[in-house]
Amino acid sequence: MPTEIELKLALDPAATSALLRHPAVRAARRGRTRTARLASDYFDTPDSLLAAEGIALRLRHSGRRWVQTIKGPPGPGAGAGLSARAEHEWPLASPELDLALLATTPWRKLLAAAPKHGGLVQCFATDFERRTVPLRFPDGTLALLCVDRGEIRATCDGSTRRAPIAEIEIELETGTVGNLYGLALALAADLPVAVMTTSKAERGHALRRGERDMVAAPVRARSVPLARDATTVDAVSTLVRDCLHQVAANAPGLLQDDDPEWVHQMRVGTRRLRSCLALVAPHAPSAALDHLESEIRWLAAVLGSARDWDVFTLETLRPIAAWFAGNEASAASLKRLRARALARGRAARAAARDAVGSPRFHRFLLSGGLLCTTPRFGTETSVSAPSQPDPLGGPADEFARALLARRHRKLHRRTASLAGASPEERHAARIAAKRLRYVAEFFAPLFPRKRVRAYLKALTALQDVLGRLNDMATALRIAGETGGPATDAAIGVVCGWVAAQAAALEPDLAAVCENFADARPFWTGSD
Repeated sequence: MPTEIELKLALDPAATSALLRHPAVRAARRGRTRTARLASDYFDTPDSLLAAEGIALRLRHSGRRWVQTIKGPPGPGAGAGLSARAEHEWPLASPELDLALLATTPWRKLLAAAPKHGGLVQCFATDFERRTVPLRFPDGTLALLCVDRGEIRATCDGSTRRAPIAEIEIELETGTVGNLYGLALALAADLPVAVMTTSKAERGHALRRGERDMVAAPVRARSVPLARDATTVDAVSTLVRDCLHQVAANAPGLLQDDDPEWVHQMRVGTRRLRSCLALVAPHAPSAALDHLESEIRWLAAVLGSARDWDVFTLETLRPIAAWFAGNEASAASLKRLRARALARGRAARAAARDAVGSPRFHRFLLSGGLLCTTPRFGTETSVSAPSQPDPLGGPADEFARALLARRHRKLHRRTASLAGASPEERHAARIAAKRLRYVAEFFAPLFPRKRVRAYLKALTALQDVLGRLNDMATALRIAGETGGPATDAAIGVVCGWVAAQAAALEPDLAAVCENFADARPFWTGSD
């Protein structure tokens, strides 16, 4: 199936000329720059049947040419600005959709259902100027650098809404994807570019729905399909790209919206990414991997601070304030404490926005994408003894079984004595549960779904209770950092509340530990 592979970057329109003159572009140029105006109409059913499946259908007009194009959903290799999508194109003689051609695609059944959903209608349009520079890299890779400037138009609630187009597409023709990232990093070192995770079609649908600033919902972790015969290095590469996608896809929302879920989901993405890279670090040490790890720590620190303040103000102080609303003295002190906490939280969120809006953040994403295209994450040979098998080159399911067994045993030992454990011991158990859960979720597609689901249910319940206990310990720390003479009464209330809540969780902790002890490992035996 023909596949479109491209890397997308947002571009400050004022930097267009500098981009075309950039030394990295000049060094790879293999022909003249071509300029064309492209006008496209995008089609879907009134209830967005195609968009719900990640499919885009358009009719594009350029000069005297009409081209009908349908693209499938992003493949599992997408992430860090890279998109890989099945694509079918046909030249047409007139500006009318040819439904017979669509019936030859893998999505013919879905398209056949369109009449039941109101038929295919024009949903939005794009109109932009494209400058195309053909590129050739030293290893023979061929690509196209496309610079698009224009707008998206859609009708929402009876009025026309517009959104600008100012972006770069580096499309692979033949060769290796790493060259796309290499060029993007060279551009990001000198120009105001940013990694993009949404297509023109996705932004058009958002505009049509009337979403503010075209920011949709926070992007959560998802199950990533893995081939049953995948090697460990291939599986981890796919997983790393997906983690990078979760981090990058939440960036626009964090920058434009105050919903704390953006921070939360981006933080989850950084934790998953760090866990994923930790799987290969012992077997593939490299300077590039070390650099990426340091950048993750930087990002995780600013996101973690913002998240801690969100949890404290929303999940700790809010219910406490409601409970003590009738106690005048406590309510006044809690109000002062909350005002201080909100101010600290706003400062932490501003720091997170500064980090995510910085060139450093986008270079981090591109560096991660480049690392995924590098053999063995930058290390060509295994550090294992010559007589031992290569863990990264072997089957992913075998690697997963050994790792899951080790982490399961470690967590099982820790949960056996949590009843009278110290906060530090419970924190260590929470970390062990989180690390086990990430690995279980990463490699779940390689094992029987029913058994995976049952095991993850028990593990998730355990991690949730340990997480709530950790949030309470964090609340005590933050209350101490926020307090002062005017809030001493409130801090006393918080300490008492946390102690009561922690005590109430003890039976739950015992129950989830017992359920986890009974959980059957899904990576052993047969279904």
